Amino acid sequence: MKKLLNEFLKGIIRENPTFVLVLGLCPTLAVSVSIINGIGMGIAATFVLLGSNIIISLIKRIVPDRIRIPCFIVVIATFVTIVEMTMKAYSPALNRALGIYVPLIVVNCIVLGRAEAYAQKAAVVNAFFDGLGMGIGFTLALILISAIREFFGSGQILGQTLFKGFEPASIFAMPSGALLVIGLLLGFFNFLKNRKAQ
Repeated sequence: MKKLLNEFLKGIIRENPTFVLVLGLCPTLAVSVSIINGIGMGIAATFVLLGSNIIISLIKRIVPDRIRIPCFIVVIATFVTIVEMTMKAYSPALNRALGIYVPLIVVNCIVLGRAEAYAQKAAVVNAFFDGLGMGIGFTLALILISAIREFFGSGQILGQTLFKGFEPASIFAMPSGALLVIGLLLGFFNFLKNRKAQ
């Protein structure tokens, strides 16, 4: 049980896909203008990670080595299609806000990287906890970045004004604001990591 807990926690803290492995930055930069977008993208990516990790772990012995990557992409694309169709049916506004970045989960470094580096070598239970941890770690990173950008860019959190008279800085709502926030957070987490290592 402790090993499974470690598999889960590593994606949230030790191997966080955004702040430690620095993967999946393209959708992170693009969709992190609001917390709702961050949660939506995080849930979508988590579902795809979980599903693809489980299936890839199950079929690893029957997939020939030379067609491994195309098989992984077909599995991932299946789960992405499920997510996209579900979003279009039940949350069209979120689907429009996330745009092309939902279909691009197919080639997201986090998902394909976990399939190649972990799921194809691990037992199904381990692959499940790995996918869940990585997905939650990615979601938490998106929420943190989105909250900072939404607050400083619009003066609101989830549509609620927190401080009267607060003057938002529109740069945080722009792509350059995303780069600034991610850069500062990466620096902060590296500082903490180096301090802990000393």
